Amino acid sequence: MEMIPGQLSLAQLRSIHAGPQKLSLQAAARERIRASAAVVQAAAAGEAPVYGVNTGFGKLANQRISAEQLDMLQLNLIRSHSVGVGEPLTPEVVRLMLALKAASLARGHSGVREEVVDTLIAVHNAGLVPYVPAQGSVGASGDLAPLAHMTLALLGEGEMLVVGRRRPALAALESAGIQPLKLQAKEGLALINGTQTSTALALHALFAFEPVLQSALVVGALTVDAARGSDGPFDPRIHALRGQPGQIDVAIAYRALLAGSQIRQSHASGDDRVQDPYSLRCQPQVVGACVDQLRHAAGVLLREANAVTDNPLVFAAEGELPAMMISGGNFHAEPVALAADGMALAIAEVGAIAERRIAMLIDTGVSRLPPFLTADAGLNSGFMIAHVTAAALASENKSMAHPASVDSLPTSANQEDHVSMATFAARRLQPMIRNTAHILGIEWLAAAQGIEFLRPLRSSEPLERAHALLRSAVPAMAQDRYLAPDIDTATTMVGDGSLARILQTLPLLPAWLDTL
Repeated sequence: MEMIPGQLSLAQLRSIHAGPQKLSLQAAARERIRASAAVVQAAAAGEAPVYGVNTGFGKLANQRISAEQLDMLQLNLIRSHSVGVGEPLTPEVVRLMLALKAASLARGHSGVREEVVDTLIAVHNAGLVPYVPAQGSVGASGDLAPLAHMTLALLGEGEMLVVGRRRPALAALESAGIQPLKLQAKEGLALINGTQTSTALALHALFAFEPVLQSALVVGALTVDAARGSDGPFDPRIHALRGQPGQIDVAIAYRALLAGSQIRQSHASGDDRVQDPYSLRCQPQVVGACVDQLRHAAGVLLREANAVTDNPLVFAAEGELPAMMISGGNFHAEPVALAADGMALAIAEVGAIAERRIAMLIDTGVSRLPPFLTADAGLNSGFMIAHVTAAALASENKSMAHPASVDSLPTSANQEDHVSMATFAARRLQPMIRNTAHILGIEWLAAAQGIEFLRPLRSSEPLERAHALLRSAVPAMAQDRYLAPDIDTATTMVGDGSLARILQTLPLLPAWLDTL
């Protein structure tokens, strides 16, 4: 895959996330990298103080460093900033970190040599995974600790994850035929100053939630039929009058999923119910708003993935403009933090409305199905406590959806006095996604059980495929049994794309998160 700095696509990022790719750098980028490095080298040879080149860092920016200590300054920076704690970041996230950092530096505004970019790409292409503890970044000045751990591995001083176990990085580099990187002026700072960890974590969540979101539409539609709900609320005229694009697209999906259902036709007339509960008829409005939120986040993250976010930035001479280095604040990850907080709300809401649909299905007064979806209620509890689990998970998500971006603790002796907390904002999305996937797994089981009570009527063709997919692994529940393994099985298919493929194969559906 050729990387054109500044022009990475969401599809390319998704491919890097999905599995190791062989990356190459656009040849035209090398001239810009060399020109940028020459500016830094000239500054390093000069007398004027330049932040990050011949000065200390953060609160120590006023400390001048002698010319013979400039390389040691960069090495000490990486060693001192490798202070992360907690579980290691996953290979998917670290692959994205390596690729995003290489792409950012290759835009030619960071002052690093070609060797730095080439080493990042070589480590990625060799399938090596630097050991990066997940905790320790406040999202400004960049993702310092996690990027320092990544860089330390490139130097041969850190560690790599090999088959899930920590191993000395030097041995891993040698076995891959990669020379450990030796840092020169500003290169350590350029490597750790940036938003690549928080951006990679947020992209990881975006890609992980895609199949869960698509599964939510299939499961939600199956619940409509199980509860003998109306398809009237999905009429395109309703949604056109509001004009919200996500809502319009979700309604298209529900119409396609429910088209041709015998169950729907069986109560199209003579049904004394006037309106369905909100959890059924407001699905386009609720889930559509979540789709819009995720599309916005995808756009923010794509721009950030292509951005130059270290400091100071290097501008080579161009026309009458002289070469210069300018200190700024692109390392502040507020855009990522706000995008991740928006994603958290969307993930929580998809799970919250699903939990309400489960509660509706087990309530015989609303769904008109047997109590708790069991034919012999009393002797059997059916889905009574499975719903309690869904409620517990939805409640957890509500707590985790609290915005991380509104919190800020000053660091570096108040030099860095406002921070984004973007790394945590993005990292906390994974447990939220797991919770929502579990809620949807429980709803899928409940909706399929509800369909059993409506036989011999059949649902639509796509929803019958969703029912059959579940039944291929989980039988109907004639009486109480050990249900936890069934929940795990259903949840796995919600998250791995098995259920989402039913939606993806429907004709004339809108492109989901790629529509930016």
